[in-house]
Amino acid sequence: MTELDVKTLQRRLVEFAAARDWGPYHTPKNLAVALTVEAAELVEIFQWLTPEESARIMDDPGKAHRVSDEVADVLAYLLQFCEVLGIDPLAALSEKIDRNELRFPPAERAAAERAAVERSVDDS
Repeated sequence: MTELDVKTLQRRLVEFAAARDWGPYHTPKNLAVALTVEAAELVEIFQWLTPEESARIMDDPGKAHRVSDEVADVLAYLLQFCEVLGIDPLAALSEKIDRNELRFPPAERAAAERAAVERSVDDS
C-alpha cells in the first residue's frame, strides 16, 4: 500500500475483523469501550512523567514505539467505531473545528468583542 487514507485503513480493519469472525463483537458500545481502554493505555505511558519528560518521550526508541503502538490502537478503534456508525471522521473533525472557531475566537477578536460589549453597556 503506497497511499494511506482513511477509507483504505477502514476497509483493511473491516477485512481483518471479518477474517477472524470478530464482526459480531464490533458494536458501537464495544468499540467505544475498547477505544477508551486503548486511550487509557496511552495515558498510562505519560502518567508519572514531568511535562519536560513527556515532551522528550519520542527521543527514547522503546518508549516511542510504545506511544506509536498505542496511538495506532486508539486510531484503529476510532476508525472502526466511525465505520460501524457511518461517520466520516474527517468531515466530523472539519465540522467540529468550524464550530470551535466560532465558539473560541482568537484572543484579539475576543478582546475586541468584550470591549464592544463594555462600550454598549457604558452607553446605556
